[in-house]
Formats: sequence, C-alpha cells, structure tokens
Amino acid sequence: MYNSKPAVIYGFHGIDREAALNILNHKDQFLHSNNSYDWLGQGIYFWENNLERAKQYAKKDSERKESSIKDPFVLGSVIELGNCMDLLDQRYIDFLPVAYEDLKDILAQEGKTMPVNAKFYPSDTDESKRELDCAVIRHACTLWEEIGNPPFDSVRAVFIEGDEVYNGAKFYTGSHIQIAIINHDCIKGIFLPREAGQKPVFAEPK
Repeated sequence: MYNSKPAVIYGFHGIDREAALNILNHKDQFLHSNNSYDWLGQGIYFWENNLERAKQYAKKDSERKESSIKDPFVLGSVIELGNCMDLLDQRYIDFLPVAYEDLKDILAQEGKTMPVNAKFYPSDTDESKRELDCAVIRHACTLWEEIGNPPFDSVRAVFIEGDEVYNGAKFYTGSHIQIAIINHDCIKGIFLPREAGQKPVFAEPK
C-alpha cells in the first residue's frame, strides 16, 4: 500500500525545439517511446530533476544522422508518478527476477530465446541497447496486472553510467534517475525551464 507516489517531481525531456513548442502550445503531445531496446519499457521518458543531463542528451542525439532532433531543446514537466514500478523500492527489485523467469518459460515454450542487452556500436562503453531489460520490464507490467494489481502509471530507476568522478570513486559522471511515464495523466503541466537567477519572460498580450 506504500507504492503510490503522489509527490510532484520535475522531469526534463530532450527534444527538437519545434516539436517542443508544439507540445507547449497544445498543438501536439508527447509520444510514447516503444522501441525494443528502451531501458524502462514503453513510455514517455524524462530525466528526473536533471535539466543539464537532458540538455546533454538532446545535443548528443542531434548529432546522429537519423535523429529527429535538429535543434536541441528541453521541455520541463510537472509529474506525479502515481502507481509507480519504482526500481529503487525493494518490492519491485524482488519482482523483476520473477517476471524474468516467467518470461523465459513462456519464450521457451514458444521455441524462442531471451533477448539480450548489447552495445549499439563496438566503440560503446555501455550496453545501451537493452532489449533484455525492456522485455523483462514490459512483461513485469503485464504480469503485475495478471496477478490482480492495478496497472502501473510509471516506471522509475537509477542508472550508473560514465567514468569515476575521481580515482577510486564510486560516484560516476553519468549517474541519473530516469522515469518512463505510461499514463499521460501523470503529466500535470509543461513548462520552459529557466536558469537560476534568470528573470521570467512573459508574453505580451495581443
């Protein structure tokens, strides 16, 4: 009964500027990511309380030839996680291996093999093509409902990435908390992020 997370958090979404402004002006909406390698399964992805990392992501993604981000930008969102599969909560950490074993049995009966996590490119330092994790989390969401629980509104996890921040450290340059919003209604508002000390800019009335 303690898994509901009503507290508001700020999420930051790296995106193309034109697409961001269309969402901000209610001409469009966030789209669910639904790739087989998404780290937390399907959902709308945000960096939790991490504006700078969202900026870094948008810029890096824009450098890919096939990227949809032409002009890197960041949108902020006010979010309630609702019924969250929080992978910082021991209850859900313990549930993932259950989902893994169940999925493995199902695929074995179908004559299929389990997906694996892999690198996108040989030069990558991390297995960021996480088809195994994506499949397990998706199955965990389904299995959770099948055993009589309410559906998840969101998924949340911490990721340890990058290099040691100093020699021998257990803190890493790319560590972050990522959230995937499954239920659009968790997004309570959208805003343009501002820097500390920056004066708000108000639109002149027409």
